[in-house]
Amino acid sequence: MDDKTGAAPHSVVRLNALQIRMLAHPLRARLLGLLRVDGPATATTLARLLDTNTGATSYHLRQLADVGLVAEEAELGTSRQRFWRAAHDASTWLPTDFDDDPDARAAAEWIESQQVQLMSEQAERWLASRQQAPQAWREASTISDAMLTLAPQRLRELNDEIWALILKYRQDPALAAEEDAAQVHMFLVNFPRAEELR
Repeated sequence: MDDKTGAAPHSVVRLNALQIRMLAHPLRARLLGLLRVDGPATATTLARLLDTNTGATSYHLRQLADVGLVAEEAELGTSRQRFWRAAHDASTWLPTDFDDDPDARAAAEWIESQQVQLMSEQAERWLASRQQAPQAWREASTISDAMLTLAPQRLRELNDEIWALILKYRQDPALAAEEDAAQVHMFLVNFPRAEELR
């Protein structure tokens, strides 16, 4: 436990080549995402949420467990039901981690493209429905961009600072307990302009 907040430390796994290849599958990626956002669940519950069958979710949960991305939550299970949980709060990797492994590199690229698609879908859903949202949420939410001129090391430092701030908010249980608190999508995307690298 974190001494200051009482919250469990934020756990991050740096994916290896086997894990990233395993995660580059639409159903497995969605299963892990749901377990990270909503907490432990059974294969039956996950199948219902993802509009698939229990056999498929059970199989893919076992595949994720084999590489250490999900684990059985024995305390919640019964003789008839197995609960699964995400083994970590988040996954990370550097694009250069897989320079020598074309299959793992392709898997990482697929995952990144899916993340961009998810970001776009969620932003479009918000834009389409925001007029029905409370004024406080409409005023607090933002979709914006900025252009900075930075060296690669400075961009890494900026990303580290942003993640430290996100973790500060994420690990404070008092914030999640506030009356009007809701889950908020946070996407961090930054890259050099292609024209700058020619």
